[in-house]
Amino acid sequence: MRTLFRLLLSLTVSAPIAPAADTGGVPAVPDSVPKDALRYSVLSSGNLAGNQVVWKSADGRRHALYQYNDRGRGPRIDTVTTVGTDGIPTSTENTGVDYLKGPVEERFTIRDGAARWKNKAESGERTLSGAAFFPSFYGPPDEFGLLAKALIRAGGALPLLPEGEARIEKIREVNLAGEGKVQAVTLYAIRGFQFSPSYVWLDSDNVLFASGSRWLMTIREGWEKSQEELARAQDEASIEWRAGLARRISRKPAADVVFFNVNVFDSETGKVLRNRVVTLHGNRIASVGSLESRGENVERIDGAGGTLIPGLWDMHVHVSDDDGLLNIAAGVTSVRDLANDTDELEARRKRFDSGLEIGPRVIAAGFMDGPGPYQGPTKVLVDTEQKVHDAIARYAALGYPQIKVYSSIKPELVPVIIADAHKRGMRVSGHVPATMFADQFVRAGADEIQHINFVFLNFFRDVTETRTPARFTEPGKRGAGLDLDSPAVRDFIELLRTRHVVVDPTLATFESMYRARPGTLDPAFAAVASRMPTQMRRGFLAGGLAAEGDTDALYRKSYANMVKMVAVLHRSGVQIVAGTDTLPGFGLHRELELYREAGIPASEILQIATLRAARLMKRDSDLGSIQPGKLADLTLVTGDPTQDISAVRNTKLVVKDGVLFDPARIYEAIGVQPK
Repeated sequence: MRTLFRLLLSLTVSAPIAPAADTGGVPAVPDSVPKDALRYSVLSSGNLAGNQVVWKSADGRRHALYQYNDRGRGPRIDTVTTVGTDGIPTSTENTGVDYLKGPVEERFTIRDGAARWKNKAESGERTLSGAAFFPSFYGPPDEFGLLAKALIRAGGALPLLPEGEARIEKIREVNLAGEGKVQAVTLYAIRGFQFSPSYVWLDSDNVLFASGSRWLMTIREGWEKSQEELARAQDEASIEWRAGLARRISRKPAADVVFFNVNVFDSETGKVLRNRVVTLHGNRIASVGSLESRGENVERIDGAGGTLIPGLWDMHVHVSDDDGLLNIAAGVTSVRDLANDTDELEARRKRFDSGLEIGPRVIAAGFMDGPGPYQGPTKVLVDTEQKVHDAIARYAALGYPQIKVYSSIKPELVPVIIADAHKRGMRVSGHVPATMFADQFVRAGADEIQHINFVFLNFFRDVTETRTPARFTEPGKRGAGLDLDSPAVRDFIELLRTRHVVVDPTLATFESMYRARPGTLDPAFAAVASRMPTQMRRGFLAGGLAAEGDTDALYRKSYANMVKMVAVLHRSGVQIVAGTDTLPGFGLHRELELYREAGIPASEILQIATLRAARLMKRDSDLGSIQPGKLADLTLVTGDPTQDISAVRNTKLVVKDGVLFDPARIYEAIGVQPK
């Protein structure tokens, strides 16, 4: 089902990967599809990227073809479904390729009172005592529409297979107008799949009209211009739901807060100060000492011998609906967003800052790419110097401290981007644009490189087309053989060090790519998978890059060398920032554990994720350490994370801007079992 598929994409572990196909533009609908098929457009950031067509064959079976093109990637799924009289599928077959062009073969049947299913990530069987809906791993949006219709018919709730339950709620009706016609549609919220409600639009016959978001939406053909109106309505419903959570869970103290019987991590020295008393006054830290100033008008919190650490920073995110809740529950109080819809992000940031929605502080980088078949999901596409200047000027006016470039930027525009950004006091980072190499990017003046694979690609000079999945597969195949002590590697690292270039390795993302295998838990999230909502657990079984035969061992060795590269970079004096680009909160915890595997001491890892991040973003006067006068962003954890970095998972209380949050209550609200 599309919901599961979207989860897999968000974790960057969605499927096995194959050599990229020719981009070919928007995939065409085959001539064999009946002319009267129900047709949908797939929009990526408002641009036509693909289609879905749905029809019935003479034998009554339902057929769907779902396909889109995203920079040479994108699924093509052929689905054949037999639907029972109750509207619930009794058999489903999905074949084709997934987002990263890995083969898909998935089957589900109900026969003789038993449900059976099999795909490359799972297989199972259940004896049924009543109606139940199986959400496919790779099903098209049409299947989500079938589920919504079946839920309405069943009175609002249905059991799910392998486990769980889905519930539907009517949100609002909308009359769309376009080109002399009117279409009545209804927005529904479905719960039971992810941390927050999933939204779907049905027409007056309860048939799918649209599903998705601004980033990727499937919408009835001819109504593409209505995407923004539908997205706004979904936003309003989502904002209302999250505002309700914020009202129930956020707690703004009426008096000073005094933490006692607690240890404090000093991010300046990397030491733990034992048995301290920390007082908060409003949204600031008032004092850190060894004696408690007793007063009547205070709220006393017993730290029970735990450790107060500064709020963590995730330096590589793309903030979306669930990120705020997941980050705050995990003790992440500041994030750096490296690509997003500018208007949507600004609105969300204001809600975070005002307390209308629970979420961290957001520091944004202005994202830009070049137009073309591999262009990133952004409206900011630049291919001339004037467009570069206009884009940077807008980001500067918004107060963005950084520009992030992407893979389709023309190499000749890179110096222009860097010069303009630096003139305005902005940093520049990004993917190394295609046909460039990391050393060229650095010599052009780049301040930071995103993703460890681009560091490795610097040494594979025959790999120039890095807009495709080759940027993952080639480091996976060749990375094991890169000698980290070779003159070429040493020279490059010295270049990074002397130019003060930062590396954002996102190791957790690549652990999922190179180590996860279908049918076994993704090692990046194995420690938390059992706590997830029941349907989401399935996503952690999807596997990473296709790794048959010798490739499996090769990918694992290459990934191990990437971890070693982080160790070498750190020892050599190159600054590392802790970013994830994967599941928020939990992903940062894993990223920090991987730095431990790289041999970085736990106290330094905490410094990387707190004060050093704040300094890099020029926010250390207010953030990054627990000191009098600084903003009250801190987390109480059980244990001592300077002895075991995994203790950062043990969040007991989170404070952001002086507001108190109980992680257990947040997790309960989004279907996650507390630790």
